Amino acid sequence: MGDWTPRDRRFSELGLRLMSAAVLIPVAVAMVWAGGWWLAIGCAVFAAAMALEWSQISAFPHGRAMAVASALFCLSLPVGLLWLSVLVIVAGMVFCAATAVGGLRVRWTAAFGLFYVTAMAAGLYLLRDGPWDGRAAALFFMSFVWASDAAAYFTGRGLGGPRLLPSESPNKTWSGALGAVTACGLCGLAAADIEMASFPVWIAAGVAISMVAQMGDLFESGLKRRFKVKDAGTLLPGHGGVLDRVDGLGAVCIFGSLALYAFPGLSGALGF
Repeated sequence: MGDWTPRDRRFSELGLRLMSAAVLIPVAVAMVWAGGWWLAIGCAVFAAAMALEWSQISAFPHGRAMAVASALFCLSLPVGLLWLSVLVIVAGMVFCAATAVGGLRVRWTAAFGLFYVTAMAAGLYLLRDGPWDGRAAALFFMSFVWASDAAAYFTGRGLGGPRLLPSESPNKTWSGALGAVTACGLCGLAAADIEMASFPVWIAAGVAISMVAQMGDLFESGLKRRFKVKDAGTLLPGHGGVLDRVDGLGAVCIFGSLALYAFPGLSGALGF
């Protein structure tokens, strides 16, 4: 057998990424399309998986309890009782902080981990369940994130160049970042045409979605470097863990749902 070259590794990694995407994307689309309890259950499963990964990378000893608290929060959302959802997550954070072994920083990290993974999963549910056309909003935002990821990957691999933030994520380049933003701006043109909405608003939305997705990715990469781990987990071939795969999408769902709730006119401008 010949030597295993970096080019071979590149194409092997791409194949694994494509296989993972072929499974995950239809599942995510089906969850969002169905909405309601189906989406809540799907979000609960993903939240629990991310909580377990967080407990592994942060050495939190009660990962299963964290996973249960995160899943229960997602399952409480369709009930419509905000106080119940808040009670679940606050109780979970208090438990994580109380049972973490170490000083204040360790306890804060445990509580933050539960909030972080739960917010990403719940953000998708809240985006889909909002007082606008939630199905369209969630599907558009998800597709934009996937377009951003793909454009960043292929542009960065093809053009190379200076690193975007070497201290946090040494594999990301400025060419990849700019390629992702450009691709999402073009996606905004297509979305505006489909929704018969404002072209400038959709282009700006596309650029913003790509930037938020990339910041979410960099944030999670920075967290892993703080804990001195390469991948959040090994569940997804070519991607590492669930956290590695949904960090950008989670950030977009959080900020996207907050923006739409905070600025009601934005959904109308986007055609939702």
